[in-house]
Amino acid sequence: MARRLTLAAIAIPAVIVVVVVGMASIFIVDEREKGLVLRIGRVIAVKEEPGLGVKVPFLDNVVKYDDRILGLPTSPLEVTPLDDRRLVVDAFARWRITDPVRFRQAVGTGGIQVAQGRLEPIVNAAIREVLGSVPSTMVLSDDRTALMNQIRDEARSNSAGLGVEIIDVRLTRTDLPEQNLNATYARMRAERQREAADEIARGGEAAQRVRAAADRTVVELTSEAQKRGEIVRGEADAERNAIYADAFGRDPEFFAFTRSMTSYGRALKGENSSMVLQPDGEFFSYLRDDGASRANPSPVAVPVESSRPASDQSSQPDSDENLVTPTVTDREGNPLGESAGVKLTPVPESLTTPPQESSEVVAPAASLDGAGTDAADGGNAQDEGQDDAASADGTTDDSTAPAGN
Repeated sequence: MARRLTLAAIAIPAVIVVVVVGMASIFIVDEREKGLVLRIGRVIAVKEEPGLGVKVPFLDNVVKYDDRILGLPTSPLEVTPLDDRRLVVDAFARWRITDPVRFRQAVGTGGIQVAQGRLEPIVNAAIREVLGSVPSTMVLSDDRTALMNQIRDEARSNSAGLGVEIIDVRLTRTDLPEQNLNATYARMRAERQREAADEIARGGEAAQRVRAAADRTVVELTSEAQKRGEIVRGEADAERNAIYADAFGRDPEFFAFTRSMTSYGRALKGENSSMVLQPDGEFFSYLRDDGASRANPSPVAVPVESSRPASDQSSQPDSDENLVTPTVTDREGNPLGESAGVKLTPVPESLTTPPQESSEVVAPAASLDGAGTDAADGGNAQDEGQDDAASADGTTDDSTAPAGN
């Protein structure tokens, strides 16, 4: 019995030792990892496949590294492109361990943190080298894939000795330095204001051109209308004066009587006006005598048309004469008033002016001078009509003076 107890006491520790030794000689590599078996600091085996591995217990050591794709965010980096315009660049790199043995030799016991510390200068140097060889417009453009691929290839070749592979490099932000942003925004604002001023100036120029054309059309239309109106008014005044002269010239006594009656009507309106005159004065001659004894009417009534001068009769349009619309053109040969939607009033054919000859295009000042000439012509026509009326009135006034009848 005592012997059995002794064997049991010895067997149990032996089993425990065997289990411990067996467990110490076995290690597990996960599918997301790679393992190295080290013996006194030297790599004796590489375990890249997931599963169980065997090592010498208490002598070998197993180091595991992450086999997944790792990220490396870089700190903001200031670069100077080819056009000497400084930029602040943020980048993000993705990498993985491809050779655990070389990685172990490169970083030692530091592991992934030491590897990231050594990879960041490599990526920054590649960014400076690639972005420094191109202008800033390419760096700030939307399509930067080619630049990022160049940075990736450059960083990959420089990091091959670490046992890692740079999979991708992305530029997350490219911006101007803080001290240059205000100047850049001010320059952009000034450029936009200059473009706006150019657009406003072009619009003002176009508006002024349209306004000048409209003003010139108004002056031409007004001058032409005044010219035609004064011509018609002068002819009408001449005809009126001829009718008056013909009518009152048939009997001077009747004309004197009519003018005296008109003077009485204007002077004696009953508006609290006082007149101090001698009762036997010439002004009241027709109140004392109607002048019938001095009347000398024409024995035969002469028609008004036949009593007019030949020039007056020829100047009057025939009642059967057709009305025509005059054709008047401006200095460019375009119908006058067409652009403004104005139509000339039909007039008798005898009053239409001959078509104007087209001339070369002149400056706006010259066109206004031409319009002023038309207005002057209209004024001359008005003066001529007034002279005709004045001559006729002068003849009439000589015969209408109420002198001592």
